[in-house]
Amino acid sequence: MAWVQAGAGGYEVALDAEGKVICRNAAGRLLKAVPPKLGDDPVVTGLRQLTEWLTAHRAGCLADVERWMVRSLPVPAAVVTAVWADEAWQEVLRDLVVTGADGEVAGFLRGADPERGLGLVDLDGDTVRLTAAEIRIPHPVLLEDLDDLREFAVELGVDQQVQQLYREVWHRPPGQDLTATSVDTYAGGRYKELRELLGRCARLGYRVRGGCAVVPVVEDGRQLEARLWVGDYYEYDACETGSLSWTGTDGKTLPVGEVGPVAWSEGMRMAAGLYAGRTIEGEETA
Repeated sequence: MAWVQAGAGGYEVALDAEGKVICRNAAGRLLKAVPPKLGDDPVVTGLRQLTEWLTAHRAGCLADVERWMVRSLPVPAAVVTAVWADEAWQEVLRDLVVTGADGEVAGFLRGADPERGLGLVDLDGDTVRLTAAEIRIPHPVLLEDLDDLREFAVELGVDQQVQQLYREVWHRPPGQDLTATSVDTYAGGRYKELRELLGRCARLGYRVRGGCAVVPVVEDGRQLEARLWVGDYYEYDACETGSLSWTGTDGKTLPVGEVGPVAWSEGMRMAAGLYAGRTIEGEETA
């Protein structure tokens, strides 16, 4: 921990492991809080701004990697090795299941070196190197042995920052009408007020546009959007979740037979998450 002098009187400040500004006096005693007279000190202000930046930076790393996974984007291995020295990037990338260009599971990501390639723990528990030019961070719905990978992750003590192995997944059920243009599994989730449903959309990270909660997905190079009707009327009116559908870039609704496994899973995940917050008689919305 690096202590920096702040103000007069021998005070010193630093950032603790959680990114909080802490202070000690001239005698070296750690104070419960930064003294008010140091609140506007340039050093204290700079540390607080640094904390805010680090928090935003980590959130950005997390969002980028999750987007790589959800949109099935190939990731140049050179990018991974270039950002690995950054603790925020490393924390987010570490322990993700990665595959080579062929889609075969290579292992859990544990290190990255420009000369030696990516260090992985493979499914036999051995440390191996992956030197492919591109990798993929597969969506869990594409992992055939997901349950086995989850068990192995527990044995390894894996702690993923990005929801991959423990992300909820939905598979299209057998017998689904492939010509249907909507799914009503999670329709009818009633809320006392529209603003409560819109608030849940925001908390779960879903944008609302044209009365629909939406989640974009890129699958096999094709851009889709899952849409769930939530309403576009007065925010204090009662409402309920509607049907789930998928559209292409032209805005036309697609038959579910043209919806890939990732788009299906992410759409159902959104619908289930919003339905779960519905008003149940005698309870408040979550």
